[in-house]
Amino acid sequence: MPNAFNFSASPFDCLGNDERQLVRDHLDIAYFREGDVVLEPGTPPTHLFVIIKGFVQQFDGDEHVTTFGPEDVFDGRSLVAGKVSSRFKATEEVLAYQLARQAVAELISTNATFGALLFADLSKKLSALSERGSQHEMQSLSMARVAQAVVRHAQTVDASTDIVSVVRIFTADRTDHVLVRDTACQPPRLGIFTTTGLQRAILHGKALDQLAVGELATFKLVSVSPDDYLFDALATMIRFKVRRVVVAQKDEAGGEEAGAERVLGTLDQLDLLSFLSNHSTLITRQILEANDLAGLKNAAGQINGLITLLYRGGTKVSLIARLVQEVNARLFERAWQLIAPPELVANSCLFVMGSEGRGEQLLKTDQDNGLILRDGYTPPTDLDQICQHFSDALAEFGYPECPGRIMVSNPEWRHSMLEFGQTVRRWLVLPTPETLMALAIFIDSHAVCGDATMLEEVRGEVFKLVTDNDALLARFAAAINAFDQDSGWWNRLLSLNDDDKLLDLKKAGTFPLVHGVRSLALAHRITETGTVARLQALAADHRLPADLVTDLVDSLHFFMGLKLKTGLEALETGKSSAGIAVDKLSSLDRDLLKDTLGVVKRFRNVLFQRFRLDMV
Repeated sequence: MPNAFNFSASPFDCLGNDERQLVRDHLDIAYFREGDVVLEPGTPPTHLFVIIKGFVQQFDGDEHVTTFGPEDVFDGRSLVAGKVSSRFKATEEVLAYQLARQAVAELISTNATFGALLFADLSKKLSALSERGSQHEMQSLSMARVAQAVVRHAQTVDASTDIVSVVRIFTADRTDHVLVRDTACQPPRLGIFTTTGLQRAILHGKALDQLAVGELATFKLVSVSPDDYLFDALATMIRFKVRRVVVAQKDEAGGEEAGAERVLGTLDQLDLLSFLSNHSTLITRQILEANDLAGLKNAAGQINGLITLLYRGGTKVSLIARLVQEVNARLFERAWQLIAPPELVANSCLFVMGSEGRGEQLLKTDQDNGLILRDGYTPPTDLDQICQHFSDALAEFGYPECPGRIMVSNPEWRHSMLEFGQTVRRWLVLPTPETLMALAIFIDSHAVCGDATMLEEVRGEVFKLVTDNDALLARFAAAINAFDQDSGWWNRLLSLNDDDKLLDLKKAGTFPLVHGVRSLALAHRITETGTVARLQALAADHRLPADLVTDLVDSLHFFMGLKLKTGLEALETGKSSAGIAVDKLSSLDRDLLKDTLGVVKRFRNVLFQRFRLDMV
């Protein structure tokens, strides 16, 4: 029996030692020439195959279904069914492991995860993976570092500063402590003054404007490093009976404060505990308490770290996306409140569109936003500058400007309710590829600040005018063909041509799925903006089969997770995430990618029939 079998590849990575030995005892090697039929429909299967070298194509009748390459596994479903239902043909010389049916049956009976990953449908495969991933969540949190939590900047005052001046800082900065530098001592020392010290100051008996903060500050600081584990920081707080520690980093150049350490800020016990229980709460609090754009930029800079921690902790991608939508909405809202005059905020509706509007955005992407003004309201004369300031601020926060200029800084995306309604009607009455795409983006819109009823009223115009307009709906839905790829895409991507190894997941999977669902929602006047909510409404109204809806939801979340994984790797390495490197995917991800793109293909067939796209 070959010793080189790769047990790190799915589904064998979930096996225990005894189960692995069972595999070794029943494993052999098979060889097929180019053109050989490996499995024929109707024949009883005897083995499970794991490809070592070469490619095998699966056919249903004359239709090419998919291609299997190195480390791919087939055909588990035949083993369970007791007969082969598809034809499997070697497209070049193939070397493969073959595992006896008896051993596979024993593994399935003793290991539910192995069985699910081997032959179950997409939903059960993803459920099995989710259960495995959730076991790592607490481990991931326990490995979080101090730098990943909210280290709060602390004002530093001279020890001679009077208490009244310090209280003013407390009020202005919405803080309960300051650092105190005492330069009268040699060497200079650093301490801390908190509301506890303020209570002592009140009882001191001396006028507060004549009482120096240095007299009541604590100069025995407890510090931690930004590289320390959070649980170690918590243990330090407990050990020294303090609710706050100073976060300091070794200063290679030396320094006066905290014994040649550079103070980065402070870490509160409440912040630390909140981080371990609900990381998003801290960022949201920073956003809501921000007094300027610099404070918002600091909060925005922590969002990707939050996403990384949640993803690595096994949090479901759907929950991460919902959380990101809420955090981004609060960030955009607070930025608009800081930039726009209160009267403009009260008489407008700021909204986001596209994946941000649908709640399916994860890492930061291009801005897609617009502004509706209340009819009869006269905006400020410097509205152009205000909107440009907002777009510039978002760019500073890490949200690049939209290449298509779909932003409030573009006058075409800010109108009164009446003007916006007229624009929407023009999109519908005089459709062009550009206006239909604008329509698609707009019906995904979601209000983030101001009077949301204005947006709902304008969006309502779409559903009024689109009723029973089959020609318009067909042209709208036909956009799923914008990035059409022929049925041989998988074979091309598994080739050795370096130019073909990057898969544009949006073109191949996400866009046809999302836009197809959007088209059905428009046709049936479903007002939800999220793809999952639209699918659920379509299923409830019996517009789509329940099993297809389940597969579409699972496929969408798989695409989002794969894109997030690639994006996070790109952030870590500083490389571009222009596409999915198929040759670098695990065998499990390749297997799931085939399944999910197969679901999209099935859905496209439904859309072709529903909208008669063969006639568009």
